[in-house]
Amino acid sequence: MLIVVDAANVVGSRPDGWWRDRAGAARRLLMRLSTLEQHLTQPAEVVVVLEGAAKAAASDEFQGVRVVLADGSGDDAIVDVVAAATEADRVTVVTADRGLRDRIEALGAESVGPRWLLDRIDP
Repeated sequence: MLIVVDAANVVGSRPDGWWRDRAGAARRLLMRLSTLEQHLTQPAEVVVVLEGAAKAAASDEFQGVRVVLADGSGDDAIVDVVAAATEADRVTVVTADRGLRDRIEALGAESVGPRWLLDRIDP
């Protein structure tokens, strides 16, 4: 299973200072994602796409989470990750962006909203 997280949508959907401190909010998301595995019924690879000022959160300290840094909008980077997935991968993209959902569903991926992820990682 491959879970691709649209960080801008996930942390932007909650009141934790995303617009004031994008790197800090992204860092908190990455820390929480390290606990995701224990809430899933099957193993998963987690890929988080960071864009803009949130890219400062990228580091090697978040084990079990692969970070992709987007050049511009994270949408194209997310589509690239989904397109590169093998046919054997079940791909779930976490986003609230309807335009992005249409693009990734055309590639055979499932899309879920930020609440799906937040219910699994928030204490």
